[in-house]
Amino acid sequence: MTEWLLEGLTALMLLLGGGLMLIAAIGAVRLPDLPTRLHATTKAGALGAALTIAAVALHFACISVTARAAAVIVFIVLTAPVAAHLIGRAGYFVGVPLWEGTVKDELRDRYDPESHVLRSGLTKQAAESGGKQRGRDA
Repeated sequence: MTEWLLEGLTALMLLLGGGLMLIAAIGAVRLPDLPTRLHATTKAGALGAALTIAAVALHFACISVTARAAAVIVFIVLTAPVAAHLIGRAGYFVGVPLWEGTVKDELRDRYDPESHVLRSGLTKQAAESGGKQRGRDA
């Protein structure tokens, strides 16, 4: 009885993981611009991969496999958003166009494409607060 339940749970996790990775692949093809494509692939892809790896750990039910699976899941969950952020930022800097329906572009006023300088939003906040930054006079 317990073996049947574990096999069913493993199969469900594999199907959900595969489904989420399929959704991520469809999002990569169908969404209009780089940031939204990265959003879809990072969220659904990371969760799909985590579910698939968790299903493998559950299937083998061995401490060494489970420990490795947990390490891989933590690695994916920690690195996927960082990698997507860096790829999206690099795409923005090389001039990959945004979708015409994009509502907010926070880098438009801060990035100079000719000099490749990205100004921080902190300089504007410091000027508005009278030149004081964290208790020091500028």
